[in-house]
Amino acid sequence: MGILAILVLAIWLGLALTGFWTCRERDDVAPLAQPGVWPEVVAVVPARDEADVITRSIGSLIAQDYPGPFRVMLVDDNSSDGTGTLARTLGSDRLTVLDGAPLAAGWTGKLWAVHQGIAASGSPHYLWLTDADIEHAPDTLRQLVGIATAGQRRLVSFMAKLHCATWAEKLLIPAFIWFFMMLYPFNWVNRKGPIAGAAGGCVLVEREALEAAGGIAAMRGALIDDCTLGKLIKAHGPIWLGLTNRSRSIRPYTGWREIGMMIARSAYAQLRYNPLLLMGTVFGLALVFLVPWWLMFTQSGFAAWGGGLAAAWMVALYLPVLRFYGRQRVWALALPLVAVFYLGCTLYSAWAYYRGRGGMWKGRAQAAA
Repeated sequence: MGILAILVLAIWLGLALTGFWTCRERDDVAPLAQPGVWPEVVAVVPARDEADVITRSIGSLIAQDYPGPFRVMLVDDNSSDGTGTLARTLGSDRLTVLDGAPLAAGWTGKLWAVHQGIAASGSPHYLWLTDADIEHAPDTLRQLVGIATAGQRRLVSFMAKLHCATWAEKLLIPAFIWFFMMLYPFNWVNRKGPIAGAAGGCVLVEREALEAAGGIAAMRGALIDDCTLGKLIKAHGPIWLGLTNRSRSIRPYTGWREIGMMIARSAYAQLRYNPLLLMGTVFGLALVFLVPWWLMFTQSGFAAWGGGLAAAWMVALYLPVLRFYGRQRVWALALPLVAVFYLGCTLYSAWAYYRGRGGMWKGRAQAAA
């Protein structure tokens, strides 16, 4: 048991050294520049059955205080709830609503809609890819372009702040961001090296860099489209990813099931649909999140102390994201249970995939086996 205690303690010390957990990569502290001439930007928004949020999200885009040329291209992806009609009622000269074509073979729904929006957007310097359930502060685009200009970044992405009001959200949503940062450490993404990522709710990308990477067609079937895009663009220049309070999700997840389905939609895709990686994930999560507590409460001597130190590091590394979401420290003690929930969602994701219902979103199985 002593060897097991050394192993889990070493794992958590190693994770601490990566710095993924610090939450220091934020838009409000990133280097910022003011361009002499503000470049043209077109926002491309894919939307499918988003009637409950579309006027808020598109309204926040129309209200941007950006000093350069700026337009919004909403692609109504065959909605059945009047999403496009509601958006048109906003009556802005900045807004164009495009009725999307039926889904093409080999494409995910979102990327097919984005592809159409980009094709209709002309030749702006930047494309702002954002989701229909994200509401932006008026200075968001100015901040995105300022960060891109300061570091000559080909892509800048803000991790939108997710809705976190219900009990299920308070327990599970900070962990969603934390696990994402563990997989794609923002501080590693933002420097030279192979690690790349982005957050699909808010991405500013240089049009020429996207075209050089093969365009959206180069990732047409990707389920984790944001990180795929980040990897494509980083091959052509530096990128930046960080937390923000400016862009916020306005889609509530009222219960466990809604959050679970959100996690399961892409969990097995993250493992490249590989059963061996799935088994490794089960073992790894149990080792990293459950074994320290088991050692602390069931063993004695060095094994108990080693497990306790590992558990303490686990809690300490989780605190910054809890602070960012305004949660009390006591929520960190629930992290092992949260890890079990996420593991269950990953297993369900694999089960759905083999049933031909993988990546389910708005009635489409986008990762069918």
